[in-house]
Amino acid sequence: MEFSVKSGNPEKQRSACVVVGVFDRRKLSSAARVLDKASGGALSTILRRGDMDGEKGQTLWLYNLPNTLCERVLLVGCGKERDFDEPAYRGIIATMARTVNKSGAVEAVNYLTDLPVKGRDTLWKISQAVTIIQDSLYSFQQLKSKKEDTQRPLKRIVLSVPSRSDLLPGEEAVRVATAISVGTKLTRDLANLPGNICNPTYLAEQALQLKKTYKGLKVEVLEEADMEKLGMGALLSVSKGSEQPAKLITLEYRGGRKDARPVVLVGKGITFDTGGISLKPGAEMDEMKFDMCGAASVLGVMKAVAEMMLPINLVGVVAAAENMPDGKATRPGDVVTSMSGQTIEILNTDAEGRLVLCDALSYVERFDPDVVIDIATLTGACIIALGHQATGLLSNHSPLANDLLGAGKQSYDRAWELPLWDEYQEQLKSNFADMANIGGRPAGTITAACFLSRFTKKYKWAHLDIAGVAWKSGKEKGATGRPVPLLMQYLLNKAS
Repeated sequence: MEFSVKSGNPEKQRSACVVVGVFDRRKLSSAARVLDKASGGALSTILRRGDMDGEKGQTLWLYNLPNTLCERVLLVGCGKERDFDEPAYRGIIATMARTVNKSGAVEAVNYLTDLPVKGRDTLWKISQAVTIIQDSLYSFQQLKSKKEDTQRPLKRIVLSVPSRSDLLPGEEAVRVATAISVGTKLTRDLANLPGNICNPTYLAEQALQLKKTYKGLKVEVLEEADMEKLGMGALLSVSKGSEQPAKLITLEYRGGRKDARPVVLVGKGITFDTGGISLKPGAEMDEMKFDMCGAASVLGVMKAVAEMMLPINLVGVVAAAENMPDGKATRPGDVVTSMSGQTIEILNTDAEGRLVLCDALSYVERFDPDVVIDIATLTGACIIALGHQATGLLSNHSPLANDLLGAGKQSYDRAWELPLWDEYQEQLKSNFADMANIGGRPAGTITAACFLSRFTKKYKWAHLDIAGVAWKSGKEKGATGRPVPLLMQYLLNKAS
C-alpha cells in the first residue's frame, strides 16, 4: 500500500474515490460541506431522501457528483459528533479501508483525517490511519492453496492535511507509521504460522534473514550446548520433552551513540505449548501456537527500528523453546538451577514461560542495559483481570512504567499497571528450593511477575503480559501484532 499526504479541496481531486464523513442526523463534516456546496447541494438532497443518517459505520456510494473531478464519493457514517473519540475514529478508518478495497477503486483520497478527534492532532490521525488501514487489509494466506485475493485491491491512499505547512510533518508521520506497520506485519505473520513450521529453529532463521536485509543488525544464536555451559537450567528444562532444540536468539541494533546504553527487549518464544506433563485441555489448544507472540513482537520491533533507522541502541533477545510431554520431559516437583544460581521447584510445567524468561533476563545483564522490557503471553489470569483490551504491566521502576503507560496512550495500544508488592512474593515459597514457579490461583499475573522480578535486581525492568491482546479467537482468529505499536512509540519517545 502506498501512502501520501496532500492539502487541497475535495471537489478538485482527480481520483477514483474521495472519502468524507457524515455525522449523526445527516450533519456534514467540513469536507462533505465543501463537496455539497460545489455540487449545488446534491449531497444534502441525497441524504434528505433517507439513504443515510450518519450512524456510525454506515457507508453510501455516490457516483458522478456534479462539479467534482472524482469518479465516486464514499460517505462514511461517524455517529454523534460530540461522542467522536479515538475508538470512533479508528473504527471509521477501518470501515473505509475495507469498503474501498472491495469497490474496485485502486486509489482514494481520504478526508476522514480532517475530522476533529478530542485531544489528538493531525499527525496522530495520519499515523493511526496508516496503521489501521494496513491492519484492516491484512490477510494471512501463506498456507492456502487457493488465495482469496481481491480482484482490484486498493493500492494508494492520499491522506488529507489541513494546510501546506502540515505536509512535511505528515510525510514523516507516514514514514514512521509505515515502518511500524511493516514490523507489525512480521509479528502477525510469524505468530499465525503453525508450530510444525514456526519452531525455535525457524525463529532463528528469521532473525538471520533480518540480518541479511538490514546490514546494521548483528545476530547471534546460542544452541542448547551453549546454554548448558552458561547454566541455563530453567530454560533447558522446558525443551527437554521436545525433539525441537531450544534457541537463545540475540539481535543487536546500534543506531545511537556508541556510549549510550541499550534498551533490551526480551520475548517469550514458546513456539507451541502443550503444557508439558501438566497437559492443557484439548479445547482450543491449537491457539497455543500463539505462545510465541512475545518473541514475534521483538522481531517485529527490531525490523521496524531498522527500517526507519531509529537513532537508538536496541537489543532484542528471544528465548525460544517448545513445551512437549515425553519420557524426557520435566516433571512436576523437579528442581532446576537457573543461570542466576537460584533454584526453582517446578510445581506446574505449564508455567514454562517464566522459566525460559528468567534465564534470558539473567543473560541480558551482559549488555549493561538502560532498561529491560520483557514481552510474554504469560498468564491466563491476565485475561481474567483485564480482558482483551489492555496489556498487563508490572515494573520495578515507576518512571519506566509511566513511560510505557504514556506510550500506550499515545499509540492507542494501551497497558494497565498492576502492583508488584513484596507481600505477593510469599506465594512463591517452596519447601525444597529457593522458589516455586507458581504461586497458586490468587493474583496469578502478579505472582508470575514477582517470579521474574527475582532475576531483574540489577537493572530497571518492566514486564508486559500480552496474553489477552496478542491474538483473537473465534471468527477473527489470528495474531493482532500487539504490543508492537506500544513498544515502537516508547522507543520513538526515547530517541527524540
